[in-house]
Amino acid sequence: MAVRIRLKRMGAHKAPFYRVVVSDSRSPRDGRFIEEIGIYNPVAQPAVVNIDEEKALKWLQNGAQPSDTVRSLFSKKGLMTKFHELRQQK
Repeated sequence: MAVRIRLKRMGAHKAPFYRVVVSDSRSPRDGRFIEEIGIYNPVAQPAVVNIDEEKALKWLQNGAQPSDTVRSLFSKKGLMTKFHELRQQK
């Protein structure tokens, strides 16, 4: 089973916010998911990004692939750097 870390769209018309979720790559964008690991609100000024770092790192270590947008959010939060450091230690 290919696991992806991606965004699930929530909110009203023209007022989106997103949940960062871990899901099977075959499930629809707003469909079933395995675990919710954070939120992203691009409408707020400045944009709000809350991610549970422990859960995100655990899923990355277990082989979950982040989408392009989620990878960008993780990089801004410094999670990708932490993940690469953990991989180098092993």
